[in-house]
Amino acid sequence: MNLLAESSGCPLPDHNTWRSMIARDPEHSVRYAQRWRDLDREGKDLDGEARLVDALADRSSRILDAGCGTGRTGGYLATRGHTVIGLDLDEYLIDVAREDFPNGRWHVADLEQLPASLSAQARLDLSEPFDLIVSAGNVMGFLSKNGRHPALTSLCQLLAPQAHSRAIIGFGAGRGWDFRDFLTDARACGFDIEQLFSSWQAHPFNEDSDFLVAVLTRSDQSAAAKCQNSSAG
Repeated sequence: MNLLAESSGCPLPDHNTWRSMIARDPEHSVRYAQRWRDLDREGKDLDGEARLVDALADRSSRILDAGCGTGRTGGYLATRGHTVIGLDLDEYLIDVAREDFPNGRWHVADLEQLPASLSAQARLDLSEPFDLIVSAGNVMGFLSKNGRHPALTSLCQLLAPQAHSRAIIGFGAGRGWDFRDFLTDARACGFDIEQLFSSWQAHPFNEDSDFLVAVLTRSDQSAAAKCQNSSAG
């Protein structure tokens, strides 16, 4: 089953922020991964995002970690009994995820260019819809402007069209994607907005918030639910 519409083949501008950083500094990913390992050894709480996701997920859910990095969030969720697939464009970070969290399945892939950037095994792992999708770690802020809609559309297509299925996306202000614009784009790509928080601890969101955690559902899912409720009435 192909859940992702084939990409149009239109070239994207080469200004994905993460790609630009590692092009300027090839050791950036190494230092980034080491930083998280150091924080873990120091006993820092690194699981705030994952705890919220776990609370919103049914037991034994199928979860996509979109922009998984070193596997920090998805790895925690895998230890809680969920089936976790992680995608990230950085090969080094995927290698770290495979080493540190072998109970997840991790693939090199570019969210802006799905399914074209997927390996055969990754395509197989993404061939069934996901109960929940998480994108933490400011991943949205790294996307190129022309890659935002393709990435959001692909994530929406990968989300199961059931009432319990959600995409949970969190990122900070000042990263080039205004929160209002992000929510407008999310709706344009097939999502409805279910809840907005200002932190991974579910603090209320307001116009002065400097962080957004958006809980999204598929708009076709909402339409189907409305139709069912209307029929039942």
